[in-house]
Amino acid sequence: MLSEHDLQELESTLLPALERHHLRLLAHSLRCLQQAAAGGTTMPAQAGLMAWAQQQPNLAVDPTFIPVLVEQLAKAAVQLEAIGQEFHKPPLALEISDLVRWGQRQADQRLDNTLKPPEQ
Repeated sequence: MLSEHDLQELESTLLPALERHHLRLLAHSLRCLQQAAAGGTTMPAQAGLMAWAQQQPNLAVDPTFIPVLVEQLAKAAVQLEAIGQEFHKPPLALEISDLVRWGQRQADQRLDNTLKPPEQ
């Protein structure tokens, strides 16, 4: 789960609300994947994610949500792997500050593309 410090770091950015929300989802996914990997450095397989999710007490109240969560974590894992490559880090070694820097870089690139004059 995200700590208070994690949330403060995410919310302290000047990014638009939608981008901060995306970062919160990625950060939450990162923390879940780190827990599911139990301190390992490799991304857990779908079966491992399912086993981890089934052991979470807060998910026991709605077991139909577990496959949806596992699917979303698997999709987030793909994006985290790409971010890890950008930072030359294993995806599970990423920190919240890495995600914030990535989000700011993405926003800057979009802004740069918007401000460029059209090619003639």
